[in-house]
Amino acid sequence: MTFWEYLGRNWDDLLLTGRDHLVIVAVSMVLGTVIGLTLGVLSYRNDRARTLALGVTGTILTIPSLALYTLLVGFGLGLGTLPVVVALTLYSLLPIVRNTITGLRGVDPAIVESAQGMGMGRWQRLFRIEIPIAWPVILTGVRISTMVIVGIAALGAIVNAGGFGTLIFDGLRRIGSPVAVNLALAGTLGVVLLGLMLDALFILLTRFTTPRGIRD
Repeated sequence: MTFWEYLGRNWDDLLLTGRDHLVIVAVSMVLGTVIGLTLGVLSYRNDRARTLALGVTGTILTIPSLALYTLLVGFGLGLGTLPVVVALTLYSLLPIVRNTITGLRGVDPAIVESAQGMGMGRWQRLFRIEIPIAWPVILTGVRISTMVIVGIAALGAIVNAGGFGTLIFDGLRRIGSPVAVNLALAGTLGVVLLGLMLDALFILLTRFTTPRGIRD
């Protein structure tokens, strides 16, 4: 069976597998973005807090994904989607925290002082001035995190999380059979195409959510 014949016969199943992979990535990124933005906002003004936030999230990213999946399963999260979502959320934090801090610290102090002089409080300045100016940098961090975890999510198949990784691991288990290459290739291309689609989405999102004055 050629690869194209395999795609034709299994197209519906491949779409369902892609949906599972996308859901895992999307849930992880929503959680990671909320946590990462919060950590960045709370730490960007304080040197110790900033160093701690970057240090901890950077250390997490050095843990091999298979090891982290195994640890989370051992800690009682069980097999399936939950340990993978937790792991991917943790892996997504560093670029988001780092870019949030970088973006907020890059805001011109004169602009912040002007807003303060107009009577804006700290949180008003943050949400109406600083975050909109830092938004392109912050969103770049979210985009980088998404690209990273799209690939790492494939390894979640080892703990029965679903997604394109199931095809890749099925192909490995069937090495020597005619369908092995088709399975592995379908899973690999699925991950790549999903990554490209999400990257294109972030390009559009950056364009349409960045204030015009900053974009221009």
